[in-house]
Amino acid sequence: MKILVTGGSGFLGKALCRALAQDRHEVIAPDSKSCDLTRAESLLPLNGTRCDRIYHLAAWTQAGDFCLYHPGEQWIINQQINTNVLNWWRVYQPHAKLVSIGTSCCYDPALALKEGNYLLGTPVDSLFTYAMTKRMLYVGQMALHRQFGLFHLTVVPSTIYGPGYHSDGRQMHFIFDLVRKILRGALYGETPVLWGDGRQRRELVYIDDFVTILRRLADDRENDLVNIGAGEEHEIREFARMICEQVGYDPERIQFDQTRYVGAKSKCLDTAKLRALYQDLCLTPLDVGLKRTIEWFLANREKCLPEVSCP
Repeated sequence: MKILVTGGSGFLGKALCRALAQDRHEVIAPDSKSCDLTRAESLLPLNGTRCDRIYHLAAWTQAGDFCLYHPGEQWIINQQINTNVLNWWRVYQPHAKLVSIGTSCCYDPALALKEGNYLLGTPVDSLFTYAMTKRMLYVGQMALHRQFGLFHLTVVPSTIYGPGYHSDGRQMHFIFDLVRKILRGALYGETPVLWGDGRQRRELVYIDDFVTILRRLADDRENDLVNIGAGEEHEIREFARMICEQVGYDPERIQFDQTRYVGAKSKCLDTAKLRALYQDLCLTPLDVGLKRTIEWFLANREKCLPEVSCP
């Protein structure tokens, strides 16, 4: 197949492109410098390429408290990106199935995090704008199917982790921030300071597992929305303890800053639909995934763990 991947230079995009290429698909993954998706004309050079599938991963966001300080920009930029991609799909690639990435931020924490509630209720205030751009992306896909018969799929991931995460100065998702801070404590004697009291709970899904499930769903499902996660969550303190055990660091030396932003107190996807679809689902054990992630940080120590403390 010929497959277009937006956001192909990101953590998930690189892993997906590798997997697709290994299976001998022809992958087109323009970066933001050569293809600015906020500009309607950016995809026009690809008009003559008949894509069998489009994976739309691109989004303007970062982890941590980024969404608190950029709500207006997030609305404008992500709406531009999504509208341009959807319109190009409708006009020039209507035969292709579009597979997009949703976000667990869309779920109202007062409701079960199950697919039927994706558009219901009110997302967490600090993530509201980003969540609503993702809801609008899903609504746009449904609208184009309803009027023009286009086929689509949206998957909603829990936090994706594993080797190969970015180390370019952007804020990191919590698990990578934990690994980085604890490794710096073990290597350089710095005191790891974690945000919040450590009682907030999170769910992880290993990058290779996610890519495998994503591709399987892309082949099997259409006009649907499916959560992808482990179906279980742990306290930040528990993740930190597991990392400490693997790197030989005393968890009692970790400090917690309860004045810092922590987002939702709990975020665990209901994966009953996914497990009903694939009863043979087998996910990478958490300790194994963390070990591989830690090894990647150490193997890329100069970039990820420089001796001068990261800002």
